[in-house]
Amino acid sequence: MPQKAPEERGPVRYGPPAPDTGLPLPPVLAGLLSAAAGRTDPEPPGGGPVLREAAAGHWWRRGLRTHPEDVVAAPGAPALLLALIAAHGGDLLLPRPCPAWWAPQARLLGRPAYHVPTPAECGGVPDPYALLETVRRVRAEGGHPRVLLLSVADDPTGTVAPPELVREACEAAVAEGLHVVSDETWRDTRHDPHDTVLVSPAEMCPDDVTVLSDLGGALTPAAWPCAVARFPPTDPSRADRWTDPRARVLDVLTALGSVVPGPLAPALAHALDEPEDVTAPARRAAAVHGRLARAAHHAVLAAGALSLPPQAGRHLYADLGPLRDGLAARGVTDSLELEALLTERLGAPVPGGHRFGDELGALRVRFGTRMFLGASGEERTEALGAEDPPELPRVARALADFGAALEELR
Repeated sequence: MPQKAPEERGPVRYGPPAPDTGLPLPPVLAGLLSAAAGRTDPEPPGGGPVLREAAAGHWWRRGLRTHPEDVVAAPGAPALLLALIAAHGGDLLLPRPCPAWWAPQARLLGRPAYHVPTPAECGGVPDPYALLETVRRVRAEGGHPRVLLLSVADDPTGTVAPPELVREACEAAVAEGLHVVSDETWRDTRHDPHDTVLVSPAEMCPDDVTVLSDLGGALTPAAWPCAVARFPPTDPSRADRWTDPRARVLDVLTALGSVVPGPLAPALAHALDEPEDVTAPARRAAAVHGRLARAAHHAVLAAGALSLPPQAGRHLYADLGPLRDGLAARGVTDSLELEALLTERLGAPVPGGHRFGDELGALRVRFGTRMFLGASGEERTEALGAEDPPELPRVARALADFGAALEELR
């Protein structure tokens, strides 16, 4: 019988926010926001021309031919994903595990969402054969699968899917008539960009992929709501609101009044232009979080638990199933109880795998690496600027305490 999460212990439908960088606001962005503080008008639905032009340049630099008319901006990835799902219709397919905020969008629209297992070597992208079997089964049961959501640089697992797997999954999806939405929020948080090859699905299947990116992943503070989507280029002479997904997304955003705040727009456009004063701290933060994630990964393995090597983001996904006997002795038998135990023990949010679509009985959790940086802004800034952050006494103590907390579970 399926296990139901008791409401008083945290309903599964409310997912945790993604860990942020801990970086202070770059002075140039603060200055642009201050200069635009008197602006009283919002951006138009989908974003103004300056913001969309900056987003188009962002993708041109990543090898994707993009023009401002191919771009839509919205106040955050959840609002934009909601509009995308509404525009395409049909049922959704999601990898398991997947970002905690994906499934609630489908539930809000009353759309069925089906999880597909991921391969052993990474998360974020479904196993191609499992995807085909899931599509077959859903159709046999009367469903209408229309959209596949995936993330090549993944939350929650922190892995980067190899290009050959991405191609196989995308080709399988397109062959079955699915549109692919590629969440690339974390692509610029790779710990070592020169050692990790990331290929966007839009490079492989340009006519069948919409790319979604939340600027809070790498470029802007989490408190600044902005996400952008790149649609497959279309012939303007043949596009209309009934056949063009971008036009339908704009209709949804307009109906919701979902617009980017006007005072933020100049700073957001500047961040999308990727000047060195914005990207240099972001690259440094990605490298530091990578060092911390690798140290945490070593502690997880040393305690006898399992985890894929982290390659991107500010998180680590761990399977504590091998520690099940020790956890059961502490009264922990599912990821809800494991979440409560570790959150209290570590003094930082440790969301359980049930929030990411994993089974409640699977003892999986996501650890954020920000908890190793320190509690204050000064401590975080010091750690992010250090030559060897894990060697700082305060960071070393936090990592040692993390390892001890896992050892206790044996």
